[in-house]
Amino acid sequence: MIPYGRQTIDDDDVAAVVATLRGDWLTQGPRVAAFEDALAAACGAPYAVAFSSGTAALHAACHAAGLGPGDELVTSALTFAASANCAAYVGATPRFADIDPATWNVSAATVVAASTPRTRAVIPVSFAGLPAPLAEIRAAIGPDVTLIEDAAHALGARHAGGPVGDVTHADMSVFSFHPVKALTTGEGGAITLRDPALRDRLVAFRSHGMTKDPTRLERPGEGGWYMEQQDLGFNYRLTDLQCALGITQLAKLERFVAARNAVAARYREALSDLDGLRLPPAAPPGERHAYHLFAVEVPHRRALYDALRERGILAQVHYLPVYLHPYYRERYGYAPGLCPEAEAYYARCLSLPCFPALTEAEQDSVVAAVRELL
Repeated sequence: MIPYGRQTIDDDDVAAVVATLRGDWLTQGPRVAAFEDALAAACGAPYAVAFSSGTAALHAACHAAGLGPGDELVTSALTFAASANCAAYVGATPRFADIDPATWNVSAATVVAASTPRTRAVIPVSFAGLPAPLAEIRAAIGPDVTLIEDAAHALGARHAGGPVGDVTHADMSVFSFHPVKALTTGEGGAITLRDPALRDRLVAFRSHGMTKDPTRLERPGEGGWYMEQQDLGFNYRLTDLQCALGITQLAKLERFVAARNAVAARYREALSDLDGLRLPPAAPPGERHAYHLFAVEVPHRRALYDALRERGILAQVHYLPVYLHPYYRERYGYAPGLCPEAEAYYARCLSLPCFPALTEAEQDSVVAAVRELL
Protein backbone atom coordinates (compact mmCIF):
# COMPACT_ATOMS: atom_id res chain seq x y z
CA MET A 1 0.00 0.00 0.00
CA ILE A 2 1.17 3.51 -0.81
CA PRO A 3 -0.51 6.07 1.50
CA TYR A 4 -1.03 9.70 0.54
CA GLY A 5 1.22 10.76 3.45
CA ARG A 6 3.49 9.17 6.02
CA GLN A 7 6.03 10.19 8.65
CA THR A 8 9.78 9.69 8.25
CA ILE A 9 11.38 8.40 11.47
CA ASP A 10 15.15 7.89 11.60
CA ASP A 11 17.45 6.37 14.20
CA ASP A 12 18.27 9.78 15.69
CA ASP A 13 14.56 10.39 16.30
CA VAL A 14 14.26 7.10 18.17
CA ALA A 15 17.41 7.80 20.17
CA ALA A 16 16.16 11.24 21.23
CA VAL A 17 12.90 9.82 22.53
CA VAL A 18 14.67 6.97 24.34
CA ALA A 19 17.07 9.43 25.96
CA THR A 20 14.12 11.43 27.22
CA LEU A 21 12.46 8.31 28.61
CA ARG A 22 15.63 7.64 30.59
CA GLY A 23 15.85 11.22 31.84
CA ASP A 24 14.10 13.15 34.58
CA TRP A 25 11.34 14.82 32.55
CA LEU A 26 8.51 13.32 30.53
CA THR A 27 6.03 16.21 30.41
CA GLN A 28 6.83 19.92 30.86
CA GLY A 29 10.61 19.81 30.92
CA PRO A 30 13.54 21.44 29.12
CA ARG A 31 12.85 19.90 25.72
CA VAL A 32 9.58 21.80 25.37
CA ALA A 33 11.38 25.13 25.63
CA ALA A 34 14.20 23.88 23.39
CA PHE A 35 11.72 22.83 20.70
CA GLU A 36 9.88 26.15 20.92
CA ASP A 37 13.14 28.07 20.56
CA ALA A 38 14.24 25.97 17.59
CA LEU A 39 10.87 26.34 15.87
CA ALA A 40 10.84 30.11 16.40
CA ALA A 41 14.33 30.34 14.93
CA ALA A 42 13.38 28.20 11.91
CA CYS A 43 10.40 30.46 11.22
CA GLY A 44 12.19 33.75 11.93
CA ALA A 45 9.74 34.61 14.72
CA PRO A 46 10.54 35.88 18.23
CA TYR A 47 8.36 33.33 20.02
CA ALA A 48 6.78 29.92 19.58
CA VAL A 49 4.33 28.23 21.96
CA ALA A 50 3.81 24.47 21.64
CA PHE A 51 0.43 22.75 22.03
CA SER A 52 -0.93 19.23 22.12
CA SER A 53 -2.32 19.53 18.56
CA GLY A 54 -2.82 22.01 15.77
CA THR A 55 -6.49 22.12 16.72
CA ALA A 56 -5.59 23.08 20.30
CA ALA A 57 -3.32 25.80 18.92
CA LEU A 58 -6.16 27.22 16.79
CA HIS A 59 -8.46 27.21 19.83
CA ALA A 60 -5.79 28.98 21.88
CA ALA A 61 -5.25 31.58 19.15
CA CYS A 62 -8.94 32.47 19.11
CA HIS A 63 -9.03 32.67 22.90
CA ALA A 64 -5.91 34.82 23.06
CA ALA A 65 -7.39 37.13 20.41
CA GLY A 66 -10.38 37.70 22.70
CA LEU A 67 -13.01 36.28 20.34
CA GLY A 68 -16.40 35.47 21.82
CA PRO A 69 -20.16 35.57 21.31
CA GLY A 70 -21.24 38.23 18.83
CA ASP A 71 -17.92 38.12 16.97
CA GLU A 72 -17.37 36.60 13.54
CA LEU A 73 -14.31 34.82 12.17
CA VAL A 74 -13.70 34.40 8.43
CA THR A 75 -11.74 31.40 7.19
CA SER A 76 -11.40 29.44 3.97
CA ALA A 77 -14.20 27.15 2.87
CA LEU A 78 -11.48 24.78 1.66
CA THR A 79 -9.83 23.48 4.82
CA PHE A 80 -10.08 20.90 7.56
CA ALA A 81 -12.93 21.69 9.94
CA ALA A 82 -10.59 22.75 12.77
CA SER A 83 -9.93 26.07 11.02
CA ALA A 84 -13.59 26.96 11.61
CA ASN A 85 -14.31 24.91 14.72
CA CYS A 86 -11.93 27.11 16.70
CA ALA A 87 -14.37 29.99 16.30
CA ALA A 88 -17.25 27.87 17.55
CA TYR A 89 -15.19 26.76 20.56
CA VAL A 90 -15.10 30.35 21.88
CA GLY A 91 -18.70 31.18 20.95
CA ALA A 92 -17.88 33.20 17.81
CA THR A 93 -19.56 32.61 14.45
CA PRO A 94 -17.53 31.01 11.63
CA ARG A 95 -17.92 32.60 8.18
CA PHE A 96 -16.43 31.28 4.97
CA ALA A 97 -14.51 32.88 2.13
CA ASP A 98 -14.33 31.27 -1.29
CA ILE A 99 -11.03 30.27 -2.86
CA ASP A 100 -9.25 31.85 -5.78
CA PRO A 101 -9.33 29.06 -8.41
CA ALA A 102 -5.85 30.06 -9.57
CA THR A 103 -4.28 29.27 -6.17
CA TRP A 104 -6.86 27.28 -4.15
CA ASN A 105 -6.18 29.80 -1.34
CA VAL A 106 -8.47 32.59 -0.22
CA SER A 107 -7.64 36.04 -1.61
CA ALA A 108 -7.99 39.52 -0.20
CA ALA A 109 -11.10 39.96 -2.38
CA THR A 110 -12.83 36.77 -1.18
CA VAL A 111 -12.02 37.56 2.46
CA VAL A 112 -13.47 41.05 2.16
CA ALA A 113 -16.57 39.66 0.42
CA ALA A 114 -17.18 37.31 3.39
CA SER A 115 -16.52 39.93 6.06
CA THR A 116 -19.07 42.01 7.96
CA PRO A 117 -18.82 44.76 10.60
CA ARG A 118 -18.70 41.96 13.20
CA THR A 119 -15.58 40.33 11.72
CA ARG A 120 -12.96 40.28 14.49
CA ALA A 121 -10.54 37.74 13.02
CA VAL A 122 -9.51 36.12 9.74
CA ILE A 123 -7.82 32.73 9.39
CA PRO A 124 -6.36 32.33 5.88
CA VAL A 125 -5.24 28.76 5.15
CA SER A 126 -1.99 28.13 3.30
CA PHE A 127 -3.65 25.24 1.51
CA ALA A 128 -1.54 22.21 0.52
CA GLY A 129 1.60 24.17 1.44
CA LEU A 130 1.28 27.18 -0.89
CA PRO A 131 1.64 30.38 1.18
CA ALA A 132 -1.58 32.39 1.49
CA PRO A 133 -1.40 36.07 0.38
CA LEU A 134 -1.12 37.48 3.88
CA ALA A 135 0.26 40.88 2.90
CA GLU A 136 -2.69 41.56 0.60
CA ILE A 137 -5.18 40.27 3.17
CA ARG A 138 -3.67 42.41 5.93
CA ALA A 139 -3.86 45.50 3.71
CA ALA A 140 -7.50 44.71 2.91
CA ILE A 141 -8.75 44.04 6.47
CA GLY A 142 -6.71 46.70 8.25
CA PRO A 143 -4.75 46.56 11.51
CA ASP A 144 -7.66 46.07 13.91
CA VAL A 145 -8.75 42.62 12.71
CA THR A 146 -6.71 39.74 14.14
CA LEU A 147 -4.95 37.80 11.38
CA ILE A 148 -4.19 34.16 12.26
CA GLU A 149 -2.47 32.14 9.55
CA ASP A 150 -3.43 28.47 9.47
CA ALA A 151 -0.05 27.20 8.30
CA ALA A 152 -0.69 23.57 9.25
CA HIS A 153 0.21 22.55 5.67
CA ALA A 154 3.01 25.04 5.15
CA LEU A 155 5.89 24.61 7.61
CA GLY A 156 9.06 24.98 5.53
CA ALA A 157 7.36 27.02 2.81
CA ARG A 158 8.51 30.54 2.00
CA HIS A 159 6.56 33.63 1.03
CA ALA A 160 8.17 36.53 -0.81
CA GLY A 161 9.60 38.04 2.38
CA GLY A 162 10.82 34.98 4.27
CA PRO A 163 9.71 31.75 5.95
CA VAL A 164 6.06 30.96 6.57
CA GLY A 165 5.52 31.59 10.26
CA ASP A 166 7.69 34.70 10.50
CA VAL A 167 4.48 36.60 11.44
CA THR A 168 5.46 39.62 9.36
CA HIS A 169 1.83 40.25 8.44
CA ALA A 170 -0.06 37.81 10.69
CA ASP A 171 -0.55 38.20 14.43
CA MET A 172 -0.12 34.45 14.86
CA SER A 173 0.80 31.50 12.63
CA VAL A 174 -0.48 28.05 13.59
CA PHE A 175 1.25 24.75 12.76
CA SER A 176 0.40 21.06 13.06
CA PHE A 177 2.83 18.21 13.67
CA HIS A 178 0.53 15.30 12.80
CA PRO A 179 2.48 12.42 11.18
CA VAL A 180 1.51 13.40 7.62
CA LYS A 181 2.78 16.98 8.06
CA ALA A 182 6.23 18.41 7.28
CA LEU A 183 7.56 17.10 10.60
CA THR A 184 5.91 15.15 13.37
CA THR A 185 5.72 15.01 17.15
CA GLY A 186 3.04 12.29 16.96
CA GLU A 187 0.23 14.70 17.69
CA GLY A 188 1.19 18.29 18.31
CA GLY A 189 0.97 21.88 17.20
CA ALA A 190 2.42 25.32 17.81
CA ILE A 191 1.90 29.03 17.34
CA THR A 192 4.59 31.50 16.29
CA LEU A 193 4.09 35.16 17.21
CA ARG A 194 5.75 38.47 18.08
CA ASP A 195 3.71 39.92 20.95
CA PRO A 196 5.05 38.88 24.40
CA ALA A 197 1.74 39.66 26.12
CA LEU A 198 -0.08 37.41 23.64
CA ARG A 199 2.54 34.73 24.31
CA ASP A 200 1.78 34.89 28.04
CA ARG A 201 -1.94 34.37 27.35
CA LEU A 202 -1.20 31.35 25.16
CA VAL A 203 1.14 29.76 27.71
CA ALA A 204 -1.45 30.15 30.47
CA PHE A 205 -4.28 28.86 28.26
CA ARG A 206 -2.49 25.58 27.52
CA SER A 207 -2.06 24.96 31.28
CA HIS A 208 -5.55 25.47 32.72
CA GLY A 209 -5.15 29.26 32.86
CA MET A 210 -2.62 28.83 35.67
CA THR A 211 0.47 30.95 36.30
CA LYS A 212 3.39 30.93 38.74
CA ASP A 213 4.90 34.14 37.37
CA PRO A 214 5.55 36.33 40.48
CA THR A 215 4.95 39.51 38.47
CA ARG A 216 1.40 38.40 37.68
CA LEU A 217 0.30 36.82 40.97
CA GLU A 218 -2.23 38.53 43.22
CA ARG A 219 -0.44 37.03 46.25
CA PRO A 220 3.24 36.95 45.19
CA GLY A 221 4.59 36.33 48.69
CA GLU A 222 2.67 33.10 49.28
CA GLY A 223 5.59 30.75 48.60
CA GLY A 224 7.47 28.94 45.86
CA TRP A 225 4.74 26.29 45.59
CA TYR A 226 2.01 28.81 44.88
CA MET A 227 0.14 29.26 41.59
CA GLU A 228 -3.09 30.96 40.59
CA GLN A 229 -5.73 30.21 37.98
CA GLN A 230 -6.38 33.61 36.44
CA ASP A 231 -8.25 32.47 33.33
CA LEU A 232 -10.19 29.44 32.10
CA GLY A 233 -7.76 27.29 30.16
CA PHE A 234 -7.26 23.69 29.08
CA ASN A 235 -4.66 20.97 29.40
CA TYR A 236 -3.21 21.52 25.92
CA ARG A 237 0.44 20.86 26.80
CA LEU A 238 2.94 19.10 24.56
CA THR A 239 5.27 16.69 26.35
CA ASP A 240 9.05 16.47 26.58
CA LEU A 241 8.81 13.09 24.84
CA GLN A 242 7.07 14.66 21.87
CA CYS A 243 9.35 17.69 21.81
CA ALA A 244 12.45 15.46 21.84
CA LEU A 245 11.13 13.98 18.61
CA GLY A 246 10.22 17.42 17.33
CA ILE A 247 13.76 18.76 17.84
CA THR A 248 15.37 16.02 15.76
CA GLN A 249 12.64 16.23 13.14
CA LEU A 250 13.02 20.02 12.88
CA ALA A 251 16.73 19.61 12.13
CA LYS A 252 15.66 17.73 8.97
CA LEU A 253 12.94 20.14 7.86
CA GLU A 254 14.88 21.48 4.87
CA ARG A 255 15.61 17.96 3.67
CA PHE A 256 12.00 16.94 4.08
CA VAL A 257 10.63 19.93 2.18
CA ALA A 258 13.22 19.51 -0.58
CA ALA A 259 12.19 15.86 -0.93
CA ARG A 260 8.52 16.83 -1.21
CA ASN A 261 9.39 19.37 -3.90
CA ALA A 262 11.37 16.70 -5.76
CA VAL A 263 8.35 14.37 -5.72
CA ALA A 264 6.15 17.20 -6.98
CA ALA A 265 8.60 18.00 -9.78
CA ARG A 266 8.62 14.37 -11.00
CA TYR A 267 4.82 14.26 -10.94
CA ARG A 268 4.61 17.51 -12.87
CA GLU A 269 6.95 16.25 -15.56
CA ALA A 270 5.22 12.88 -15.86
CA LEU A 271 1.59 14.05 -15.78
CA SER A 272 1.64 17.47 -17.46
CA ASP A 273 0.44 16.15 -20.83
CA LEU A 274 -2.71 14.41 -19.55
CA ASP A 275 -5.93 15.93 -20.86
CA GLY A 276 -8.44 16.69 -18.12
CA LEU A 277 -5.92 16.63 -15.27
CA ARG A 278 -5.06 19.94 -13.63
CA LEU A 279 -1.79 20.09 -11.70
CA PRO A 280 -1.56 22.08 -8.44
CA PRO A 281 -0.74 25.78 -8.58
CA ALA A 282 3.01 26.35 -8.37
CA ALA A 283 4.65 28.81 -6.03
CA PRO A 284 5.39 32.20 -7.62
CA PRO A 285 9.02 33.20 -8.21
CA GLY A 286 10.74 33.95 -4.93
CA GLU A 287 8.39 31.71 -2.93
CA ARG A 288 8.51 28.02 -2.02
CA HIS A 289 5.71 25.48 -1.85
CA ALA A 290 5.86 23.00 1.05
CA TYR A 291 3.81 20.33 -0.82
CA HIS A 292 2.10 18.89 2.21
CA LEU A 293 -0.32 17.72 -0.47
CA PHE A 294 0.09 17.09 -4.16
CA ALA A 295 -3.54 17.71 -5.06
CA VAL A 296 -4.83 17.55 -8.62
CA GLU A 297 -8.18 18.11 -10.28
CA VAL A 298 -9.45 15.19 -12.34
CA PRO A 299 -12.60 14.10 -14.16
CA HIS A 300 -14.55 11.13 -12.77
CA ARG A 301 -12.90 11.53 -9.36
CA ARG A 302 -14.78 8.72 -7.60
CA ALA A 303 -13.93 6.17 -10.29
CA LEU A 304 -10.26 7.15 -10.23
CA TYR A 305 -10.14 7.13 -6.41
CA ASP A 306 -11.63 3.62 -6.24
CA ALA A 307 -9.44 2.25 -9.03
CA LEU A 308 -6.26 3.61 -7.45
CA ARG A 309 -7.15 2.04 -4.11
CA GLU A 310 -7.70 -1.30 -5.86
CA ARG A 311 -4.08 -0.98 -7.01
CA GLY A 312 -2.88 -0.20 -3.46
CA ILE A 313 -2.49 3.54 -4.03
CA LEU A 314 -4.31 5.25 -1.16
CA ALA A 315 -5.10 8.62 -2.69
CA GLN A 316 -7.21 10.96 -0.55
CA VAL A 317 -9.63 13.88 -0.92
CA HIS A 318 -8.96 17.27 0.75
CA TYR A 319 -11.57 18.67 1.56
CA LEU A 320 -15.33 18.85 1.65
CA PRO A 321 -16.07 22.59 2.05
CA VAL A 322 -16.52 23.02 5.79
CA TYR A 323 -19.97 24.62 5.64
CA LEU A 324 -21.36 21.50 3.90
CA HIS A 325 -20.74 19.32 6.96
CA PRO A 326 -24.01 18.48 8.75
CA TYR A 327 -23.03 20.38 11.90
CA TYR A 328 -22.52 23.62 9.99
CA ARG A 329 -25.67 23.21 7.93
CA GLU A 330 -27.79 22.49 11.00
CA ARG A 331 -26.14 24.91 13.46
CA TYR A 332 -25.60 27.91 11.19
CA GLY A 333 -27.98 27.32 8.27
CA TYR A 334 -25.31 27.08 5.57
CA ALA A 335 -26.32 25.57 2.24
CA PRO A 336 -24.66 24.54 -1.04
CA GLY A 337 -23.75 27.40 -3.33
CA LEU A 338 -22.12 29.62 -0.70
CA CYS A 339 -18.60 29.24 -2.14
CA PRO A 340 -18.92 27.98 -5.72
CA GLU A 341 -15.20 27.80 -6.47
CA ALA A 342 -14.52 25.67 -3.38
CA GLU A 343 -17.40 23.38 -4.31
CA ALA A 344 -16.15 23.04 -7.89
CA TYR A 345 -12.69 22.18 -6.59
CA TYR A 346 -14.07 19.59 -4.18
CA ALA A 347 -15.96 17.84 -6.97
CA ARG A 348 -12.71 17.16 -8.86
CA CYS A 349 -9.86 17.10 -6.32
CA LEU A 350 -7.65 14.15 -5.46
CA SER A 351 -4.44 14.10 -3.41
CA LEU A 352 -1.76 11.77 -4.76
CA PRO A 353 0.90 10.24 -2.47
CA CYS A 354 3.54 12.82 -1.56
CA PHE A 355 5.97 12.47 1.35
CA PRO A 356 9.77 12.45 1.79
CA ALA A 357 10.23 8.68 1.92
CA LEU A 358 8.18 8.04 -1.23
CA THR A 359 10.59 6.17 -3.51
CA GLU A 360 10.99 6.85 -7.20
CA ALA A 361 9.66 3.33 -7.89
CA GLU A 362 6.53 4.14 -5.87
CA GLN A 363 6.18 7.47 -7.67
CA ASP A 364 6.46 5.64 -10.99
CA SER A 365 3.71 3.25 -9.87
CA VAL A 366 1.44 6.20 -9.05
CA VAL A 367 2.17 7.87 -12.38
CA ALA A 368 1.62 4.68 -14.36
CA ALA A 369 -1.71 4.02 -12.65
CA VAL A 370 -2.98 7.57 -13.12
CA ARG A 371 -1.96 7.59 -16.78
CA GLU A 372 -3.59 4.22 -17.41
CA LEU A 373 -6.81 5.09 -15.63
CA LEU A 374 -7.20 8.54 -17.16
